[in-house]
This record gives sequence, structure tokens and C-alpha cells, in this order.
Amino acid sequence: MLRDMPSSTGTRAYAAAHFALELDQKKDVGLFKSIEGGGMKTELIKYQNGAQHPTFFRLGKAKYEDIKCQVGMAMSQPFYQWIEAFFTGIPTRKTGAIVAADFYYKERARREFDQAMITEVAFPKLDGNDKGACYMNVTISPESVKYMPGSNQPITAPEKTRAQKLWAACNFDFRLDGFEDACRRVTKVDAFTLKQKPIEHHQGMVRDTVKVPGRLEYPNITFYVPESDAQAFVDHHTQYAKLGTVQPDARLDGEINTYDNQGNLVFTVEFSGSEIFNITHDKADAGSEEVKQVKIELCVEGMTFTYAQNDA
Repeated sequence: MLRDMPSSTGTRAYAAAHFALELDQKKDVGLFKSIEGGGMKTELIKYQNGAQHPTFFRLGKAKYEDIKCQVGMAMSQPFYQWIEAFFTGIPTRKTGAIVAADFYYKERARREFDQAMITEVAFPKLDGNDKGACYMNVTISPESVKYMPGSNQPITAPEKTRAQKLWAACNFDFRLDGFEDACRRVTKVDAFTLKQKPIEHHQGMVRDTVKVPGRLEYPNITFYVPESDAQAFVDHHTQYAKLGTVQPDARLDGEINTYDNQGNLVFTVEFSGSEIFNITHDKADAGSEEVKQVKIELCVEGMTFTYAQNDA
């Protein structure tokens, strides 16, 4: 079989089953569910000489692809502190490495990155009827990436991977100031994504591109409640949108809390400066046996992320 046939360099092919993260020389930051990107590519510059047919190519500046990671709750405190800083708009740069390991948790390859920033954090949909495991998608934008051979040393202990299964889509609660009773039966919260597109800065003859953080874009939040609990939201929206009796500075604050299977708090996303801008009722169908839902959409002016478990 292929795995038993050594290559001409004396190394064996392997299946990269585990991926670990190192940040600022700190080992054992955590394990990813999946990872992609981090490659290097260059733009082609074309040269044509007059009316001659041949076209000559030259390599332009190198560009490094964003690293897209899918993570659960098996990361350690430094990684979540990095996310917390991203939510506040603080441009925190990190140096680290993505380590690929085989089935036996031995390091086989590594991608070292420098001056990396988080540019996107995507949260999955939360649903009271979904007991499956949840994962965040985190996009990291480095200024340079270097491929290195692995040390063949063990990485993170396998016991830590058990924490990946603790965060389930059904373990959450939703709170909105002034609507505590109406929010007790929130059934779903749609997926949402924070983005901060980097601005590329080219300088002189320097081959690598300097990346500067751009504007942080906060997403809208969409949640669902049974129609029997929606009247308070409808009344508030009517006063603000139709009658104009709610003051513009009377914004709403709230939070989304997630829990593990034992009921322990995992993390909290707080949002502020919110207002209801759309309410949509489910289609009325005489043949439907499902509980009729109402979709409520909030605009958001600010967000914070707080990780509750300290496993550093």
C-alpha cells in the first residue's frame, strides 16, 4: 500500500488527521476541527515586445492566502483572548504556526505565520431542536507564511479533543433588555459574522505586503420566537417605526449565552446599540403542524465576546 512505501527522501506519506495552533511561542493552544488556506501565490506580469507574438512572464509580489479555521471549544485561553480583542476592534497581531499531525499526534508538517490578524469570525446557527456540535469559523490574515518540516514530536494531548463536543447548538439562551419574559422561549438564532477587511499597503521594493486593519463591521442579529410571545416586540417596533414615540437614544442591549452539556457557561456574546428593524411572521398554512414562529431582526452597533472557561 502507498502508506508503506517510503519516498525517495526516506519519509512516509501520512494522513493529516489533527491540526494544532501555536501562538507567540506558546505550545498547546488548541486543536482545530478543520483548516484551509495559508498558501502563497504570485501575480503574473506580462511583457509584450512591440508587434511580436511571444509573451514573456515575470513574477510579481507574493500574496499569502487567508487561513480559515473551524474551531470548537478545544482551544485554550490565548486564542479566545485574541477573539475578544477582535470584537473590540483592537488590531492584535500574532506570530505562530499551524501544526499538522498524523493519527498518532506526531508533528509531521508546520506552517509558520507572522504578523497575523483575525479578519472574520463566523458563529453558527443556534437551534433548540439541534443537538449537533457547533463550530466557529475564524479567518486569520497573515503577512507572511513559511512552510517547515515537522519535528515528529507529539502535539496536544488527545484528551483535550473531548472538549470539541461540549458546545451543542441547542444549549443557549437569548436575552434582550426590556423583553426578558418574551425571550424565554427563543427557538433559534441565525448565524452571524463579524468582519474586518484588511487594507493592503505596498511600500517600495519590499516584497511582502503590509496589512492594516480596516473598519470592523458588526452584523445584524436574527432570532425567532413563537407567535404567542411576539406581541411585545410588535408593540415596540410599532412605536419606533410607525408612531415615532421611542427616543433614538433608547437603544436595546442584550446577550447570547452558550452552555456545555453539563449546563456550564461556555461563552457570552453581548451586543449593544440595537433596535428592531424588521418583524416577519411565518407563512400561514392550514396543513402545517409546526408551531408558528415570528422572525425578529436587530441592527447592532457594538459587540463583545467573553470566554467563560479558563484552561490556560
